[in-house]
Amino acid sequence: MVDKNKIYEIEIGGLGTSGEGVGKFQGFTVFVEGALPTEKILAEIVEVKKNYAVGKLLKILRESSERVKPFCPIYESCGGCQLQHLSYTAQLNWKRQQVADAVERIGKLRGVEIFDTLGMKNPLRYRNKMQFPVGHTKNNLIIGCYARGSHKIIDTDSCQIQKAAADKVLVNVKKILQKFNISAYDEDTHKGILRHVMCRVGFNGELMLVLVTATKNLPNEKSVMKAIRAELPEVSTIQQNIQTFHNNVILGRETKILFGKPTIKDKIGNLDFNISARSFFQVNTAQAEILYRTAKDFAELSGKEILIDAYCGTGTIGLFMAKSAYKVFGIEIVNSAIDDAKKNARENKIRNAEFIVGDVVKILPRLETYADVVVVDPPRAGCDKKVLETFAAMNPARIVYVSCNPATLARDLAILADLGYCTKKIQPVDMFPFSSHVEAVAQIVKK
Repeated sequence: MVDKNKIYEIEIGGLGTSGEGVGKFQGFTVFVEGALPTEKILAEIVEVKKNYAVGKLLKILRESSERVKPFCPIYESCGGCQLQHLSYTAQLNWKRQQVADAVERIGKLRGVEIFDTLGMKNPLRYRNKMQFPVGHTKNNLIIGCYARGSHKIIDTDSCQIQKAAADKVLVNVKKILQKFNISAYDEDTHKGILRHVMCRVGFNGELMLVLVTATKNLPNEKSVMKAIRAELPEVSTIQQNIQTFHNNVILGRETKILFGKPTIKDKIGNLDFNISARSFFQVNTAQAEILYRTAKDFAELSGKEILIDAYCGTGTIGLFMAKSAYKVFGIEIVNSAIDDAKKNARENKIRNAEFIVGDVVKILPRLETYADVVVVDPPRAGCDKKVLETFAAMNPARIVYVSCNPATLARDLAILADLGYCTKKIQPVDMFPFSSHVEAVAQIVKK
């Protein structure tokens, strides 16, 4: 046991799921942000729980050979990245281990082949979407990133994991909004206008700018639009998203087009995709292609299969596989995403894909078809047990599960094992370099 506010010498043996160092003092577990495996450190205990404590790193007594200097000047205060102090090779190794540990400890599965994590040749400037919170100091509007573990905003003009075009948007929009006295929304008083600035960058440099407001109207709208278009002629659409609820959800349900068209285009492989403000689309386009190729390989399509794409979003995975399948059914609960999916199918001249709005559990029994292959890419919370039971009831030969959370993936693989399915192999893919997140594709076959 350790005492709060006291300093201890701790040996770090591993990393936690959020990238923090995990060590022990006389057998008691201590989590220390910024510490790395094999390091000996001095840490001040800032929180003590029944089974663990949280420490603040004070000094590194023995440094890991994998420790590197972070490239971002605000890394230590910003909450966007967690692993810039760890070499990229070591990040990839740890992410594979994260998947393996979850499968063994949570899923209780043995004999699953887990491959090395597929990383990027150049893991910088990969994000095609930025969404920065807006705040204020006494005299200035600030736009940046949340500090670690808080909603305090760290003002910045650049982020090296975002596309370079997003930096230009950030700098100019901040200047223009300040010029026209557009106030920042205050989470405590619920007063003010601007909550977030979001930018999407298409494959050809096309830009979408979304101003997220807490009000229905944007003051000086015409003047603001004119100034943005003058400073940023590459912006092809400017939209206002209205988020009036007193919560931390970034986007609201209503979006107004202030200038330009409703969508921009991005590309995965040889397919073009229309992306609207609220649509889900992978933020790392280069790695998304690797992820989808892996999913397609695991699906083992011959051209004769009926494929169900659950949680299909804008149809990216289903359309990526459509030319290798007989028929694709995509299901998604978000109306605008299904509209984009149908448009994407038309523009890519894919005629064997059908997209349906609704809840997977309710839609699948109504399809009156069996499934040879099911592909599922759920949110971080994973699949509801009823969803997995619905998949199993359709008796597919294979299920391809794309996951962004090793813990919920492992839990769902265990449920599928009870439903008569066996996990054969898992391929981790690094979609978010320098963060603690890891994506993984699992191939699950009928026993």
